[in-house]
Amino acid sequence: MESTIDEKKAKGLRVWNLSMGFLHLGQGIVMLALSTDFSLPVIGNFLNFNVKTQSLEPTAQSLMDFQIGPAVASFLFLSALAHFCVSTIFYPWYIKNLAKKINIARWIEYSFSSTLMLVVIAMLVGIYDLSALIALSGLNISMILFGWMMELHNQSTTKTNWTSFVFGCISGIIPWIAVAIYLFAAGEGEYRAPDFVYWIYFSIFLFFNTFAINQVLQYAKVGKWQDYLYGEKAYIILSLVAKSLLAWQVFAGTLRPM
Repeated sequence: MESTIDEKKAKGLRVWNLSMGFLHLGQGIVMLALSTDFSLPVIGNFLNFNVKTQSLEPTAQSLMDFQIGPAVASFLFLSALAHFCVSTIFYPWYIKNLAKKINIARWIEYSFSSTLMLVVIAMLVGIYDLSALIALSGLNISMILFGWMMELHNQSTTKTNWTSFVFGCISGIIPWIAVAIYLFAAGEGEYRAPDFVYWIYFSIFLFFNTFAINQVLQYAKVGKWQDYLYGEKAYIILSLVAKSLLAWQVFAGTLRPM
């Protein structure tokens, strides 16, 4: 017999998602309206033949300017879009999946929005190389997809299998190690990153890890997390707080008009 969700809880989640959608949308609009045109370069390091030395040498080339304001607004808009979709046209599909203890829409949205968040953080510490940004993005997307697989796989297990979760943690920690190297190995004085970048690193790293903790509590069935929907609401709150925190920290540090 197929599992179902109590109609009252389902309606509550619909209102919850609509509210969160408007909160993200409003912040994104404000971010676009108030932000400066601050941008950072995306570069490529290519080998060129030096005629004088008769050798191949790496040469940095600027490929594009990455505007931070629209990027920050974009991860807010992506979250708003996801909340509006699951509370309107995809609502029956969303509720059906929640009854199976999986939220596919969450993992799809996170794979885009959290990856964009990571790219912004990486660029703020000085990681501008296109290949490095692509690699970090791939690892973050892999982490999110392992989260999806964790929910999918454990639909068919009698005992929780943590393999996907462990692999996701391995994929997820590598980008943060790379960012930490650039942040803490930069030196002091004029080479040191601004204080707000350190605050961003520690606060968002903390919140990224609370998503993993939330999943652990769900599958360990600790207290209120025995109800999958409690964990679902926790994901929604964590998403709002993490995105809002990053958005306004970046705004205060680089995007606010002087």
